[in-house]
This record gives sequence, structure tokens and C-alpha cells, in this order.
Amino acid sequence: MMFMAGFFISPTLAWIGVLLFSLTVVFALVTLPVEFDASSRAKKLLSAQGIVIANEMVGVNTALNAAALTYVAAAIQAVGQLLYYVVLLTGNSDE
Repeated sequence: MMFMAGFFISPTLAWIGVLLFSLTVVFALVTLPVEFDASSRAKKLLSAQGIVIANEMVGVNTALNAAALTYVAAAIQAVGQLLYYVVLLTGNSDE
């Protein structure tokens, strides 16, 4: 919201919005290894505790891998949106 308000009111405010949004991007990137580790630990725990049997592990792997990949998609989207904001602010200075 700060970016959009700054975009129409003040470029400085928009850059502050970009800076704040970059914190979201950093958080999304830091979350990636944590999520992959959590999925890996969950697979080991489910198997070690006998909660799932060997033939069910295929489904567990598929589900947990898909869940982890949602974090990858969110990180890619956040980086893309940040780049979009930067390009929008820098604009084309052919004037």
C-alpha cells in the first residue's frame, strides 16, 4: 500500500515501500530451506514412527514435495513483484 500511495504522491515514499516489500522477499527466501528441512524431517518421522507404511510413502513424498514447492512459487512471485516495482519506479527515461 505504501508503494502505491508513494507512486502517486512521492517517489521517495514509493522507494520506502519497495524497501519494506524487499523485507518480505528476504523472508520468503529465508523460509525456503526451513520448509524443505521440515518436509524432510516429517517424512523421516512418519516412516520411523510407523504412521505410514512403505507403499504409502510415495503419496506422502508427493504431498510433502508439493507443499514445499508452494514456498518456492511464493518466493519466485515475491522476487518478480519486487523487480516489477523497481522497474515501474525507474521507468523508461527516454525523455
